[in-house]
Amino acid sequence: MSRLFTRRKLLTGVALATPAVLVGCDRLGAAPSFRETVLRSGEWLSYRVHRLIGSNALAREYTKADLSPDFRTNGNTDPGTQEYRRHVSENFANWQLQVSGLVEQPKGYTLSELKSRPARTQITRHDCVEGWSAIGGWTGVPLRTILEDVQLKPEARYIVFQCADSFGRMSPTPYYESIDLVDAFHPQTILAYGMNGSDLPIGHGAPVRLRVERQLGYKHAKFIMRIKAVATLAKIGGGKGGYWEDVGFYDWYAGI
Repeated sequence: MSRLFTRRKLLTGVALATPAVLVGCDRLGAAPSFRETVLRSGEWLSYRVHRLIGSNALAREYTKADLSPDFRTNGNTDPGTQEYRRHVSENFANWQLQVSGLVEQPKGYTLSELKSRPARTQITRHDCVEGWSAIGGWTGVPLRTILEDVQLKPEARYIVFQCADSFGRMSPTPYYESIDLVDAFHPQTILAYGMNGSDLPIGHGAPVRLRVERQLGYKHAKFIMRIKAVATLAKIGGGKGGYWEDVGFYDWYAGI
């Protein structure tokens, strides 16, 4: 954990030392509502430095020889709902990923349809906010191609992922996360249905999870059921863009 946060502190330090070059960035970063979302911590500076480095800068990719022999699971390992168990029993044959919100063509995609589209395979390092890392191989459809297929409306600013798993004992809340369009259209951002050459295991988020390689593990939503394009995060959960963000554990921007 210390190494991850050391790097993030370094980014913050760079930003503080070079305020003049941080003027500008993208239109999202200039929006008052967006500043309110992330300005409460150094995440705002980390976000802007990452955008300065380059919107399409790639996370390091590894070889098969680097794969971790034991890749821990993070978060929930099984949604455990009747609906999810039914999908498992049917090998996800009747599961559909629903894409809606600020799009011109709302659509549902079966797992077979996702697998039939051009795919990307990448071997990357997963960094968990709890302080562990592991290297895994991921195969999936680039999120960019799905968003281009449904045609985002001009006012869309964020992509929200709604999942089958829940957190909270007294009042279980389905997990949700969000990213901005820069990360949504990044070439390494994929909807992964495969891991290390096999179907994505249940513990790792089957049938589909997000891989957004330049951010910490809790941003990699598992068990995705719905994707929604929105203009603001104000009406998503508690308004901070994700489950852990709303309960106050972590920041919205988890760049590393």
